[in-house]
Order: sequence, then structure tokens, then C-alpha cells
Amino acid sequence: MSEINPLTPQLIVVSGLSGSGKSVVLRTLEDLGCYCVDNLPSDLLPDFVRSIMANENPPTRLAVGIDVRNRAEDLSHLPSALSEVGAAGLQHQLLFLDTRDEVLIKRYADTRRRHPLGRGEVRLAEAIALERRLLKPLVAIADKVIDSSELNVHQLRRLIVTELGFAQQSGTSLLIESFAFRHGVPEDADFVFDARCLPNPHWDPRLRPLSGKDAAVREYFGTEPTMQAYFQQVAQFIDNWLPRFENESRSYVTIAFGCSGGRHRSVYLAERLADHLREGGREQTLAFHREIE
Repeated sequence: MSEINPLTPQLIVVSGLSGSGKSVVLRTLEDLGCYCVDNLPSDLLPDFVRSIMANENPPTRLAVGIDVRNRAEDLSHLPSALSEVGAAGLQHQLLFLDTRDEVLIKRYADTRRRHPLGRGEVRLAEAIALERRLLKPLVAIADKVIDSSELNVHQLRRLIVTELGFAQQSGTSLLIESFAFRHGVPEDADFVFDARCLPNPHWDPRLRPLSGKDAAVREYFGTEPTMQAYFQQVAQFIDNWLPRFENESRSYVTIAFGCSGGRHRSVYLAERLADHLREGGREQTLAFHREIE
């Protein structure tokens, strides 16, 4: 799969089996600055691209999700649609996500979601088999096929950063992660900060169901001097030492915050640090929350 050329407008088409991680990939691409649209009929792709690129300041990166939610006859239009996109001057890549059947069945059992083809009396295994048949032509023309069977969300996000060349073209990519210590420390973290010493909203019945991304929790921490002092010291440490990693030509750095449940303190700190780094000019910064995503 060729890397993205930052000087040429780029279209990334994301397809794959339902439950394989397409939504994760599109969210990651959106975090990385792509203009993203999901579930676009493939025959509308050229018109969509022309419309976006006709703007006064068009985005240089587009990402579109196309999958089995399209009608089968629409999927057959994708090769010709991509040819039209190429003729319009855009580089394009088709990224296909695959996953083993037994893993997909387990994921659907865990989430209790309905497969998009699992209507009426159609069993899940039959729906997956039908989806594979319908998407087989897309696998044949894919520039890159990623098997997500053994990947968690964080690993898939990191793979997208490295596989699509974002890290190489924009310097060091930063992955900010929150986690719960009771579920283990992320093995691939470069920095780990322990937030268990900080005030815990879990003990407030009003805040317990929320997360560190919610406004009420952010307001709670915004008036907590201990939290603010902790964040300022961590941010200063990262600001001081991150350039050393960048000077070593690291493609990515992972910074992890942990607390007891991975829901309030660590999430707040991860989001706050990600905002701080983006405001400082590090646009290739992604936040991931292991226990709530």
C-alpha cells in the first residue's frame, strides 16, 4: 500500500466486514484530519468528491466508508467510481478490514448488536457468510487488507497511523490512552501516569454514570486544585521531554493515564492532555479510552 503524499489530494475508501473495526478506522482518520463520511453509496462517490473539492479551501484528505449496507449492485460500481476519482486528480486507496468468523460471532455476542444482513430467520453465521460473498469483489481490488482478529481498538488505531504513512509525513504521532489498572497496564505505553491518588467522582452518585468526557465531570475536576496541579506538572514534563523523542525520529509515542476504573480521572487527563498537545501544534494527536470505547 503506497503512503499518502501530502502534496496530492487523497481519498481513502474504508470497507470490510461488519464488526471488523471500520468505525474505529474512520474515527481515527477523522482525528488525523480527514474529512470523513460513512455509508456513502458507491455510485455517488465521484459526485461527492467533486462537490467537496470544488470548495474554496477543500480538505486534502477524504475518507469514505463503503460496505455491505450499500446494495449489491452499488458495490459493483466501486471500481469505475474509483477510476473517475483518479481521473479527477485524487490519489485513492481502498482499505479492507477482515476478521475471522469466530471472532466476529464473539464480538456480536458481546455487544448484542444485530448484523446488518441478519434479518428475519437469517442466523448470524449465515449473515457473515453472505456478507463475505457480497464483499469478495472489493477484497480483490483492495490496496491493503488488514486482519483485525487479534487487534484491540488501540492497536488498530496505531496500525492505521503507521500503515497509511501519517506518522512519516507529519512527524511523531501521539497516542494518549486512558485505562484501568485492574485490567492491566498497556504494554506498549512509553509513559504511564497513575491518577489513583486524585479525587474520584465515582463516589458522587450524580457523576458515577458519567465519564471524564462529560461536561459535569470536567467541571468537577476544573475546581479541584489537586487535579489541576497534577495535570500542570504532567503537561510540563511531557512538553519538556517529548522533543527528545521527536528528535530520535520516533513515528509515534504513547502516553497512558491509569486510574481504578478507567472512566473518570484517567479519561479526563487523557482528553485534557490531547487538547493541550493539539493546541501546541501537534495535530497528529489521538485520544483513546480503553475501558469505555
